[in-house]
Amino acid sequence: MIRDAGPNVGRPRLSVLRASVQLALAAAVITALSFYARTNVETSGAARPPTSFVPTKPAVQAPPPASVAQFGLAEPGSDPVRVASGRVDTRTGQREDSLTRGDFDTMEAPTLRVTLTRGPSAERPASLFVLVARRAAAGPEIGRAALSVVRTGPYGRIDTKLGAVELLEVTLGGASRRTCTGFVTREAAFRLDGWMCAPLGQPPEAQTVACMIDALSLVDLADLDTTAAFSAAPRNADACAFAKPTAEAASRTGSIAQRARSKK
Repeated sequence: MIRDAGPNVGRPRLSVLRASVQLALAAAVITALSFYARTNVETSGAARPPTSFVPTKPAVQAPPPASVAQFGLAEPGSDPVRVASGRVDTRTGQREDSLTRGDFDTMEAPTLRVTLTRGPSAERPASLFVLVARRAAAGPEIGRAALSVVRTGPYGRIDTKLGAVELLEVTLGGASRRTCTGFVTREAAFRLDGWMCAPLGQPPEAQTVACMIDALSLVDLADLDTTAAFSAAPRNADACAFAKPTAEAASRTGSIAQRARSKK
């Protein structure tokens, strides 16, 4: 005997179908939301300007590289001239080019130290005694032993191609002791200072210091004004043997050379 199942026979199938449709719709909604969220993040990220790091303290600016300068001395001598160029003080912005010749401890030969300072306030007047004392104490900076000012003597003044130069007799002491002449320019837009020592512990004559300064040369294409000052004609050319040999000296040299040739 077969019974009629009635209207409830198709309900389980409808329930399964309805559940499948609901799951499919839910999956579609989730996929759509995920795509929308990802697209929104990428768009907002591209539109937002990149965040840059701003330091709380400004970075310390490194000094500009020093230009190449040719600092030299045309005065003849047996000892070579040593030049240290382009040392820039990061605190003041001043540039120093130094020139040295001879050995301070070799009493039989002259010795020289010259420092050219350019930059802010380089031309500001300073005590010559303080300058010499500071340079002497800073000997290790140029590979020399530190010196000290033992005593000072009289002041003087000379005229050079760089203008007026102040002189001061100073006795410097270290392993050896020598009496030298300190000097500093007083009329230039830069500062040239240092000292010169004659042989046998005696100070050089004022004219000797003037001739040495007139024999200094500088070529710096980044500083044409200072280059022009050093290129000026020496004011002491007639008194300096390096600038213009006298006729007597030339005659002696020629006769010596002639005798030397005749002996060959």
